[in-house]
Amino acid sequence: MTKIYSAQNAIDAHIVKGMLEQQGIQARVNGEYLQGGIGELPLIDLVTVSVAEEDYEKALEVVREYENEES
Repeated sequence: MTKIYSAQNAIDAHIVKGMLEQQGIQARVNGEYLQGGIGELPLIDLVTVSVAEEDYEKALEVVREYENEES
């Protein structure tokens, strides 16, 4: 699995995961349970979304679309 998105929090990560799955791309949220360690852990790249390498390019398009909608 390859990291495709660094989320602000678990909710953000699950939104992206859902968008990817709607496009037929299997995705996984990593690190969502690490948020309880804030203060002990660095805040950068704590929660991420990963996809299979063969889905990377298609997933990247979905993530870009999501990021453009947020702006």
